[in-house]
Amino acid sequence: MITVKSMLQQKGDEIFTLTPDSTIREALKLMAEKQIGAVMILEGEDKKVAGIFSERDYARLNANQRVNYNTPLKDVMTTKLYFVSINETAHVVMALMTDRHIRHLPVIQDDKLVGVISIGDVVKSVIHDQETTIDNLEKYIMGGGYNL
Repeated sequence: MITVKSMLQQKGDEIFTLTPDSTIREALKLMAEKQIGAVMILEGEDKKVAGIFSERDYARLNANQRVNYNTPLKDVMTTKLYFVSINETAHVVMALMTDRHIRHLPVIQDDKLVGVISIGDVVKSVIHDQETTIDNLEKYIMGGGYNL
């Protein structure tokens, strides 16, 4: 069964973060440089999760008003967040993302941010798992054994 832990192992656990006082311009620059769709916003010495700023947040801002790129993220970030643990399954993650219409989920372990899972990460993992299952079934049917 695919877990968030296995997804993070596959994609890596690098997390790109900014502070609430960082600007929209800084967030967009970081997302473009790292080719990511969202950046986590951490605050304080204990690096507590304060929010997330995503391409979707930017699109909503852009659609509703002229964007001041010097606006601090604390004024525009999403603060209502959902979290998952590293032991959560892909099925549960997909259901949460679908039900809540979100594309990025922070991953928490022992009250600490340890990664971010995107809908793309989930889909990639599920496809890989299905391809492995199909390959194993074909090998079993043909009498060639199977891979684990």
